[in-house]
Amino acid sequence: MLTLTFHGHSCWELFDGTHRVLIDPFLTGNPLADVRPDAFEKLDAILISHGHGDHIGDAVAIAKRTKALVVANYEIVGWFGKQGVPGHPLSIGGGRQFPFGHVKLTIAHHGSTGPDGEALGNPAGIVLTMGGKKVYHAGDTGLFLDMKLIAEMNGPFDAALLPIGDNFTMGIVDAAKAAEFVDAGVAIPMHYDTFEWIKADTNEFVKRVEAGGRIAKVVKPGESFAL
Repeated sequence: MLTLTFHGHSCWELFDGTHRVLIDPFLTGNPLADVRPDAFEKLDAILISHGHGDHIGDAVAIAKRTKALVVANYEIVGWFGKQGVPGHPLSIGGGRQFPFGHVKLTIAHHGSTGPDGEALGNPAGIVLTMGGKKVYHAGDTGLFLDMKLIAEMNGPFDAALLPIGDNFTMGIVDAAKAAEFVDAGVAIPMHYDTFEWIKADTNEFVKRVEAGGRIAKVVKPGESFAL
């Protein structure tokens, strides 16, 4: 079994009973975060989809305290190295087996500048195989047809974590189409309501996905969903 716990925005904690992984830990300054950065005592890894501050978030402080391995693109891992945090670099299309599971980076259509405007490589989606389950964390992205190819080559996915907030990423209509393309066991929305510009109606997303004959589930900050 794999448990997915949502901490608001695009931050997810995944636990398979032995290993614990955190994705995009933006907690400080996140009004929807249900935990503080010091809540994590033991982590195997922190996965970062791209360099924006609302995704790198508190990763430096959390990694230093927990000794978690940062896994991200080459440029982001280099940036973390300058902060004294070790990591393992990947590039788009590349994957690696780790003790906690397998991580592969996919394309995403967005940006990836760092906290001070540094160029931190290309944005990515994340395919994580862990605890016998496969999860697709789309990162920040617009809709693109190759989501079908990502699912064909890496699926079937047990869950797809999809941004729905519009403005900077897909909105609800496009995200529902993404759910169709990816065809995961369950589509779960993220990257919404954190700021005024990305307010979104999660119920509308669920209805649109279900109208296509698929399953969608809203997981609120602090809630968990078991696969």
